[in-house]
Amino acid sequence: MPKVKIPYHLGIIIDGNRRWAREKGLPVFEGHKRGLKKIKEVIKWCRERRVKILTFFVFSTENWKRSKMEVSYLMKLAQEIMKNYIKEARKERIKIKIIGQKEKLPRALAKAIKNTEELTKNNKEMTVNFALSYGGRLEITEAVKNIIKKRIPPEKITEEVISENLWTSDLDLLIRTGKEQRLSNFLIWQVAYSELYFTKKYWPDFTEKDLEEAFEDFSLRQRRFGK
Repeated sequence: MPKVKIPYHLGIIIDGNRRWAREKGLPVFEGHKRGLKKIKEVIKWCRERRVKILTFFVFSTENWKRSKMEVSYLMKLAQEIMKNYIKEARKERIKIKIIGQKEKLPRALAKAIKNTEELTKNNKEMTVNFALSYGGRLEITEAVKNIIKKRIPPEKITEEVISENLWTSDLDLLIRTGKEQRLSNFLIWQVAYSELYFTKKYWPDFTEKDLEEAFEDFSLRQRRFGK
């Protein structure tokens, strides 16, 4: 087995919280609560392995269609992690960033996000992105709008220019839990040359060993970038 290669930028589609809860006869909210706990654990495991950027797909633009009660609970969980994780993030020099439609988020959550981002913006050890009210097509649309605002002439618009106006950088490895094998509109520009890894485990059941196995699999891939 070759030396385990660590992705510089790891993306994770966290899927299966609700199915995990239902199969155990628990309320759906309990699945989301366990999912939040798992996020904190995975941040720790990735920091120990020197992952530099970690992006979680937490809440999509389509997730607003869920029941008001579930959406409200998810927003409160997001607010909880912003408030309760800030101390550890500062201690471990982790930069926290939210990508997505911040303007659609509840006022209390938006305030907590602004405070967290401000207090961690100079941290260099690791960046953790939370994709909230996020969609890949939305991100590209916003990048185009930003390019227009900058009055960049069409002949000057390159792939590099578009990348520079996106919310985060290219992915090296994408992990999706929960048995599904699709991108679900997550970082669709940045995933162009990334390696994909799907696991049947639901997100609350994802373990440190599962993360290690994903990295071992990534180490065996030959990334050709079209060559």
